[in-house]
Amino acid sequence: MKAADVSHTSGQLRIGQPVQRLEDQALLTGASRFIDDLDLPGAAHAAFVRSPHVHAQVLSLDVQPALAAKGVLGVFTAADLSAAGIGPMRVTVPQRNRDGSAVPEGLRPVLANDRVRFVGEAVAIVVANTVREARDALELVAIDYEELPPVTDPHAALAAGSLALDWEGGDRKACDAAFARAAHVTKLKLRINRVSAAPIEPRGAAGLFDPATGRYTLHAPTQGSKAIQADIASTGLVGDPLALRVVTPDVGGSFGVKISAYPEMVAVLHAAKKLGRPVKWYADRAEAFLADGAARDHAMEGELALDAQGRFLAVRARLVSNTGAYLTGSAMSIPTSGGSRCITGVYALPCYHVGTRIAFTNTVPVVAYRGAGKPEFTYLIERLVDAAARETGRDRADLRRLNMVLPEQMPWTTPVGLVFDSGEFEKNMTDALRLTDRAGFESRRAAAAARGRLRGYGFSVYQEPDGFYESHVGAVFDASGELTLALSATANGQGHRTTFKQIVSQQLGLPHERIRFISGDSDLTGAGIGSVGSCETTVTGTAIVHCARIIIEKGRLVAGHLLEAPAADVEFEVGEAGGSFVVAGTDRRVSIVEVARAAHSADLPPEIAPGLGAEDFYKPTTYSFPSGCHVCEVEIDPDTGQVELLAYTAVNDFGVVVNPLLLEGQVHGGVAQGIGQALMEELAHDPRSGQLLTGSFMDYALPFAADLPSFGWARNEVPCKTNPLGVKGVGESGCTASLACVMNAVIDALAPRGVTALDMPATSERVWRALAAARR
Repeated sequence: MKAADVSHTSGQLRIGQPVQRLEDQALLTGASRFIDDLDLPGAAHAAFVRSPHVHAQVLSLDVQPALAAKGVLGVFTAADLSAAGIGPMRVTVPQRNRDGSAVPEGLRPVLANDRVRFVGEAVAIVVANTVREARDALELVAIDYEELPPVTDPHAALAAGSLALDWEGGDRKACDAAFARAAHVTKLKLRINRVSAAPIEPRGAAGLFDPATGRYTLHAPTQGSKAIQADIASTGLVGDPLALRVVTPDVGGSFGVKISAYPEMVAVLHAAKKLGRPVKWYADRAEAFLADGAARDHAMEGELALDAQGRFLAVRARLVSNTGAYLTGSAMSIPTSGGSRCITGVYALPCYHVGTRIAFTNTVPVVAYRGAGKPEFTYLIERLVDAAARETGRDRADLRRLNMVLPEQMPWTTPVGLVFDSGEFEKNMTDALRLTDRAGFESRRAAAAARGRLRGYGFSVYQEPDGFYESHVGAVFDASGELTLALSATANGQGHRTTFKQIVSQQLGLPHERIRFISGDSDLTGAGIGSVGSCETTVTGTAIVHCARIIIEKGRLVAGHLLEAPAADVEFEVGEAGGSFVVAGTDRRVSIVEVARAAHSADLPPEIAPGLGAEDFYKPTTYSFPSGCHVCEVEIDPDTGQVELLAYTAVNDFGVVVNPLLLEGQVHGGVAQGIGQALMEELAHDPRSGQLLTGSFMDYALPFAADLPSFGWARNEVPCKTNPLGVKGVGESGCTASLACVMNAVIDALAPRGVTALDMPATSERVWRALAAARR
């Protein structure tokens, strides 16, 4: 978006305005407050003793030398937690094994007791007056370990019997019949590399206990309080999840890694109670690489069946997925019922089948990461379609066009059970291919070849089900006419304050200076899952609309009193001057601000309750379906294997767009993360020792700005029919589309040299080795 298009508007805002983020002033001037800025009076500081071993038995543990160290206030172990009645964190798995049996409850110790199961697992917490004193004392905790054989490969883990879940979904019988009659079957083996979310702000936590009320308070960067409260309550620290107050300050990125609770949160809360003072912990980057939840990590075998005309008959997949050392709810859903919703893509596929085995390994547990299964299964189907076109001699776009669900076929129910309410999948692709001059690509390929370079053109089309979680909104006018909204949605960089002000301002005609927000405090915001699953504009936005409608109905009563007219004759309208209540057919009107002030007046008749506000808890019963087509071009140096990303263009349908500027930024971020996974990022472990090899930014490669081109951009706005704003989710879409887009371009560049199979990340070494093998 051009700078000239950006709006710096004050006053009343509108949906569709490219308003510059209202949050940025505080962020850029240092006025925002993150967990590391939190300065609680009398706070002590914690550090964690972590396992240096991949897998080991704990033979003995002596904390006395650490307790005697300068400034140390306490050292707590699993035995101390057990004595206090605190057990492991518990995970209930809704998915069932394919034989119908239930999956045993997942148990993760807050502090390891007799065994450590991954490098970085916490064994003890040391609390001291200062951070330095706590970290110095870590080395004084004497632990005797006996190393055990490490298993970091999920296939080896399954061979050893470490099975967490054996799941299947879809119609196996229908798929088998479709494949039996297919004219052509395309098969691919794909590896989805393990990656780190690597948000700019590491995790942290500060715990307090109030003996007068018996309540704990946790300050932590989170994506919402509900999951945190439930996870911590599962340990027995509190009996009722609502007995734990969760306060979320400003959050420096999350991408899924801060949805659920971590053991460190329970440990600092326990220490705070025992020591009678607040206890704070803040991770450094080395700790984050070891102890933050990892992401992705699947081996996928996919098959696509086609008839003689090229129509898709069925798709099926077999997965081996790595959950890490302990179960998480996300790791059980991502490669099963959650991610497989995208296996049919945007295509009119009659049936599907997925069989997934999830293994325990000696690695950090897997959690949700931007897209959480949607990028993986979109990657599978889009890689399959490209391969099928190559094998059958068909044009990649024509094959997709032949099989896409068309607008006139909607509402369309997929075999997974999703119902597409809207979308123009073919138009997205056609526009993207035109914008990127696909017709002229072969001349660009020839020019690259003349320079000794291999050029590739890749694209992927996608849809994803978004916006299915609940949200709570409370909206109350004060006596001055200012509106305060309490939101269960918790921002972690998206620009909620700006987006939601635009929605409120358009609904009620208020200048944005009169709109305030409260979020991040579970005592004030009510129940709600928080910011997950690309649901905030769709779900929280809908709850805001519902609140606005309630306020308007109550406001008509107050306005009728002020205008001396029946409430039934009073209408509400939003104009250039703002929101007003008007007596129908007259010029008699009163502004919403005047009505709000009057609602607090003692002059109201007794039949009108004082105050003006509303509350809504909204839980949608269906998804929104953003969709689009992403295109990129790459060049590869065959002598070094180096991949250069030359161009990237995204054409998307996000329904009605509230803020084009923020929306484009969301897609840019997701695309950058997808490009990183496709070309360079990987949490790699030594195959023999199991030790993490990429435990710092010296080894774990994140993309730099110089690695990314300026992104091309276009939108097709097809309003969603399942929410009053017509909006669709956006946050995860960039990741969902970009993995397949980039790798399809890489394969297109390499295919003339005989390389048609390559896994992410497409590093220069991996590409060079593939080319060398093809030459042999």
